[in-house]
Amino acid sequence: MRRPAPPVLTLFSLFRKGECILNTKNTSVTRYTMDTTIRKLDKAAYRKLKARAALTGKTVGEMLNEAIRAYLARPDLLTKQGSLRDLTPENYPKGNERLSEKIDTIVYGA
Repeated sequence: MRRPAPPVLTLFSLFRKGECILNTKNTSVTRYTMDTTIRKLDKAAYRKLKARAALTGKTVGEMLNEAIRAYLARPDLLTKQGSLRDLTPENYPKGNERLSEKIDTIVYGA
């Protein structure tokens, strides 16, 4: 009686959400790709990207992957943006002490 073949990707479930899968047979790493539709692209920007891809011998997908990776690698995206609690109130400029009442008069009549 034959034994069933061992699973090729024993760590598949651990890496499924990531970019790479570890192949336990020969310890190689395989990159998985996906097909997707992107809506509302700027036509002029897409044409320029397509032309640059052709000039460099790459596909539009490869160029987009590079752009996405470069964007995600930006350190400024990893910094904390702050909180509303960090804001301090500012006083109205002089002469606007009754501004709220003036706005109520205009909006609701008095």
